[in-house]
Amino acid sequence: MGPGRRVLLLGEGNFSFAAALCGAAAAARLVATCYEGEEEVSGRALAAANVRRLRERGAEVLFSVDCTKLKDYFLPADGAFSCIYFNFPHCGRKAGVMKNRELLAQFFSSCAEVLAEKGEVHVALCNGQGGTPADRPRRAWHNSWQIVAVAAGARFILSDVHPFNAENINGYKCTGYRSQDKSFSVEGALNHIFTRSTPLPYLKPMICQMELGSRRVSFQVPQVLVDKINRGFLELNSEHPVRTVKEKLTAVLSQAFPIQSIDCSLPLLHQGHINGVCHPNVFWIIPNPEQNASTEQMANGLANAVLFSHVDFCKDTNENGWMKVQEGNLISEQYFLRPSLLLYVQTLIERATFLPGTLHVLSGPVFRKCPISPHSPPVFHEVVFVCAVEKGMENSCIQMLVDTIRSGIYSLHQTVSGCKLNITLQEATSFETAELNDFAAFEAQVTKIQHFLCVETDALSSCEKDCCVGTVSTARDGPKSSDLVAVFASVNLDLLAMLICGIADWRMLWTSDERFLSQFPGGELRLFKSFSLYPPSYMHDISFWVPDREQFDEVAFHTIARQVSHETVVSIQLIDSFQHSETARKSLCYRLTYQSCDKALSCQEVAEMQLLFRKEIQRCLCVTLR
Repeated sequence: MGPGRRVLLLGEGNFSFAAALCGAAAAARLVATCYEGEEEVSGRALAAANVRRLRERGAEVLFSVDCTKLKDYFLPADGAFSCIYFNFPHCGRKAGVMKNRELLAQFFSSCAEVLAEKGEVHVALCNGQGGTPADRPRRAWHNSWQIVAVAAGARFILSDVHPFNAENINGYKCTGYRSQDKSFSVEGALNHIFTRSTPLPYLKPMICQMELGSRRVSFQVPQVLVDKINRGFLELNSEHPVRTVKEKLTAVLSQAFPIQSIDCSLPLLHQGHINGVCHPNVFWIIPNPEQNASTEQMANGLANAVLFSHVDFCKDTNENGWMKVQEGNLISEQYFLRPSLLLYVQTLIERATFLPGTLHVLSGPVFRKCPISPHSPPVFHEVVFVCAVEKGMENSCIQMLVDTIRSGIYSLHQTVSGCKLNITLQEATSFETAELNDFAAFEAQVTKIQHFLCVETDALSSCEKDCCVGTVSTARDGPKSSDLVAVFASVNLDLLAMLICGIADWRMLWTSDERFLSQFPGGELRLFKSFSLYPPSYMHDISFWVPDREQFDEVAFHTIARQVSHETVVSIQLIDSFQHSETARKSLCYRLTYQSCDKALSCQEVAEMQLLFRKEIQRCLCVTLR
């Protein structure tokens, strides 16, 4: 414990833990308290001796302190506590799990009022009480104190848990069995360490401005992407692992190819069609010519800009699945947020500055609607490597490109984790569409994929053993001359960073919690250690009748769930489907699982999200709730 730290100990039965801690942390300012009055405590010999010892060493000792009302005893002028200890809390006598959960809930709420911003709360519980996987054996959830879920109500997350080794605490003797001066078993007890969580984001609508060709345009960012636009993960001063992976992979490729980075800023908006891509996969941005520029926009020089709005769940499409734009609108083209940098490959290779034999590198975030899963984000960072070679040499170029990328990934993963990945190059013809992950399936729609770069790892779930992190293709139309063929590889940097650093959930890459980036100082790649352990999960079912004569848009269903839950829905499962025998109406029942990987999430917050979700699917998808 560092000097100047103010430490609070609650519920000290005989003050033996406080006395031991005072001896081990002489520089800290200790405040030791108990719930009983001074007269009652002084009648117990061990407790009285420990109180004298504490006071002799300069510690403050207080009596009759209620752990649920801490602000009544400690003034802000005295300073916040760096650490709060509460060993083996209990309501007393034969209080059941419900009363002890209530005690913990009030205790954590009280801690939030006196704890320093980066302070810790240590709670020791008997084996099985906490209800986490760290308990051995683990109790049934309903029969535990559910400490992580209870703490979430006061915006705390479990950041560490380790054995409470009473035998290693000099002079410590547990007491308080059924509110008596009797000991109890602490074998297998655990110390749970909680820290403050960053708040759930409540984001305001965002207008993005950009140059598109000769026009200056402004458009509303889809709400689900507001906190993911302009994050700067790939900028020069970034220490984010996504940028480090990109730089190290490019450095490996530079040993086999001359490298040229494409510095031009590629527009977030793309205009036109994507062959074979249907509208549910992309974030469409359509003209809104009737909306006048606001005073604020005029002040920013946007009076003459073209204003676009985002269409989340528009059903106004033609028979080919394309958005319709009415005749006579100010702009009749179709616009969407770029779903892949592969859309810019043809433009790149037609430039006069494109050099045959040189590996050109372009990178940036791309945006796609997709079903919810731990490895399917609506936005990720893509890097594309493009090289033009003479006809007949494309296969050898592909092999060299793949071998070098594979070597780079091998090296990075082995350096970080000490073990090897199994990386395979698989022919596109060997895959069925259903076998592809969302990244690969979409790439296959954008262009004619010839090979998939797949990683086999136990870090993925059993249903995702093979993860496609890249694709390799040749351009349909060669650059400049019919004697040249363009070979290009696309790599999902986010998936690669997750695999290399052991990050289980894509959402962690986008967290605003500084404890994520602090694990990669100077951009150094390391195995990631989660700062939020055993986050609670909550399940809610929803059933509804789908509109007659319309195909249910499940991607839109998932996108609404992402938006209203602030990306806290981790799983959506269809658990029942029913068709009425008389009316032929179809009913669907889905189960939503809510869980945050980096923030505290309470059952009350989830209940409110579920209510909002019910309203939004009625409004956007025209379903009838059951």
